[in-house]
Amino acid sequence: MTILLLETATSVCSVVLEKNGAMLAERHSDEQNAHSSKLAVFIDEIFAQTGLIPNDLDAVCVSSGPGSYTGLRIGVSTAKGLCYGLGKSLVAVPTLESIAAQYFAAHPDYNGLVCPMIDARRMECYAAFYARGTESLLQEVRSVAADIVEEGIYDNYLDAHEVVFVGDGAEKTRSKLGMHPNARYCSDFCISAQGMIQLAEQRLQQQKTEDVAYFEPFYLKDFVAKKSVVRGLKSVNSEQ
Repeated sequence: MTILLLETATSVCSVVLEKNGAMLAERHSDEQNAHSSKLAVFIDEIFAQTGLIPNDLDAVCVSSGPGSYTGLRIGVSTAKGLCYGLGKSLVAVPTLESIAAQYFAAHPDYNGLVCPMIDARRMECYAAFYARGTESLLQEVRSVAADIVEEGIYDNYLDAHEVVFVGDGAEKTRSKLGMHPNARYCSDFCISAQGMIQLAEQRLQQQKTEDVAYFEPFYLKDFVAKKSVVRGLKSVNSEQ
């Protein structure tokens, strides 16, 4: 199976082309707010590098959230457009599962818990807890939630297990959690679409695909637009 993998749910824009579980090529950028300008370019570059063409794909896989509202819209819209135009299957992998799977794949001897964390502003993070799976790749220990991170919030997991915190929300909350003896941090961890490879292969084999027309990302929270910070602009109400 040949799958194009798109990660845009986080601050990272990552595109991977894989075949039968092996990565053929990757493009990656952590430039802020660059998803819209980088994603299509990366896809073109990957096909040019490998000599494959879009019709060689069996599916397109997208990181489905939670995460950045804008990033998710860009990734999912691109994936759906490719699938619709090419007549290919759409696969969706939850973002936190992808991050956990990436860590476990890079650390095959680790048998503790992984807590992937995505920055959700202030001291809030999207977080979940996973263990290494047996029949499945991952075992969900605690489902995804928007956590306001404060001292002691995860002590019930830390008291019983070693826990590695990864992702852009982990460093932000380290001061709140880092004193526990079972808390570990992977400061050089970089989120990548590579984390979706095995999960995407598994879902496609099990025919767990999405409806291209109706699939929507998992936002977890409603989108809240920020007030304009451009000087000189007035709201409509202020002029009435």
